[in-house]
Amino acid sequence: MKFYSLLAVFISLSVSAQNLKLKKILSEKETVKDTVFTLQTLDKTASVDMPITVIKGKQKGPTFTIIAGIHGMEYPTIMSLLELRKEIDPKKLRGNLIIIPIVNVTSFYKRTPFVNPIDQLNLNRVFPGNPNGTITEVMADFMTKEIFGVTDVLLDMHGGDVGEDLIPFICYYDNKEFTKQTQLAAKLSEVSGFDTVVSYPYILPADKPAMYSFKQAVRQGIPALSIEIGKLGNWEKSELSFTKNAIFRMMSELKMYDENITRANPVKIRYNQQAYVSVPVQGIFYSDLKAGDSVKKGELIGFINDIFGNKIKEITAPESGVILYKIGTPPVNLGETLLCIGF
Repeated sequence: MKFYSLLAVFISLSVSAQNLKLKKILSEKETVKDTVFTLQTLDKTASVDMPITVIKGKQKGPTFTIIAGIHGMEYPTIMSLLELRKEIDPKKLRGNLIIIPIVNVTSFYKRTPFVNPIDQLNLNRVFPGNPNGTITEVMADFMTKEIFGVTDVLLDMHGGDVGEDLIPFICYYDNKEFTKQTQLAAKLSEVSGFDTVVSYPYILPADKPAMYSFKQAVRQGIPALSIEIGKLGNWEKSELSFTKNAIFRMMSELKMYDENITRANPVKIRYNQQAYVSVPVQGIFYSDLKAGDSVKKGELIGFINDIFGNKIKEITAPESGVILYKIGTPPVNLGETLLCIGF
């Protein structure tokens, strides 16, 4: 057997050992266990630590995995999970909580939006990952196989990164293949307390990668949903409380936890379709609109100037609806999502 193949077997066994460690924690009696999982590339040139907390309940129930920090500057959800980990009482918990407050630790500490500074890849664009790939692909592979492999329900939490303006919303994929899972994701969205619920169409050919974390979980038949809260790399205490209350409501719906949280008001707004506008040319973006504003099809949204201040492109709305999120800072690059309209 070639050395490369031997090394591949070693890495595979190492990852399996990580999985056994996670399963061992899940098999223990009531416990709160903080563990740092170290992942590395096949050639050992890059490694990352992933902090994982497992809270094992006193009674049997589902395993609810909650993750944040796939993008390291989405602070409201990261900070809310760090607080939630301290507030959960295992004696009141039925089932298990797997909490990963900061998936992309390197991005978090280096303050890099969207990408892992080690290999310049966006973790939320490489799922299901590759055990023999770069460190970000290894991270996605670990999440896909080891974390999702023991998960019954997944909540993937995001927020307005340093360049993003958005309105708070909760979303899920309308997957017709797994109807019961989709119904549960929809129900958890309904009880969360978010005013706005977005249902994404699930279109994923068998030969195409999922790319996104919670879309990968959906592909694996896991009831999965995601939230977006916060904007422009900032966080407020009210966002942390709101996010934690949403999680407590979800756990109550799953019959995992009883907490004295006010029942959510009915959902005010639903969007079942989305229209995306990609940046057509690198430049400086000007717009008087913000997330939450309504637009009409064909309406001028803004324009892009070159670095001398000359207008090079006007941007118009492809559909009528409400801006869910948009780039909120001047620089824009070719191919980036400039904004998303819900309707």
